[in-house]
Amino acid sequence: MNKKIISPRVITLVGLCIALNIVGSNLALMLKLPIYLDTIGTILSAALLGPLGGMITGLLTGTFVGLTTDMISLYYIPVQLVIGLVAGLLYRRILANDVKNVWWVAFLISVPGTVFSTAITYYLFHGVTSSGSNILVQILAGIGVNKFLAILLVQVITDYCDRLVGVYTVVVLFNLLKNKFPVKLSK
Repeated sequence: MNKKIISPRVITLVGLCIALNIVGSNLALMLKLPIYLDTIGTILSAALLGPLGGMITGLLTGTFVGLTTDMISLYYIPVQLVIGLVAGLLYRRILANDVKNVWWVAFLISVPGTVFSTAITYYLFHGVTSSGSNILVQILAGIGVNKFLAILLVQVITDYCDRLVGVYTVVVLFNLLKNKFPVKLSK
């Protein structure tokens, strides 16, 4: 295995990205925000380390958060994995520090994650989860919207907004870290 892939800097970066995800996740959970803030570190790791780095960060985040503060996060590990994979593949083709890409990159990252999160929310939890978006689903279902459609609408909106915050934050952090992190494995 390439020693550049498993170096103290890479391990430290993955650890910091996991910590960023954990802080964001717990903040969103405590404040019952309608966005999740648990993929900022996954997207950053994917931008700096590629798909594998993003997927490892997402897997470890989901596992840690699921075992410590929010058990429901364990069920959403596939969402973290797909976000890490898609973000890593996208950031191989585009620059992570380009603000003009934020809108469409957030959209492309959120679509596959939304498919997985909608299915998980509907089939496993019937629309009732620990996130703040749960309230929006219940309101829509309460006014007569089909439960699957309510979950899908809420997931599309909240996932996109969450990824928009994540991708924009990555642009800012990437610009701060790019000179301090000389091993750019995703290019």
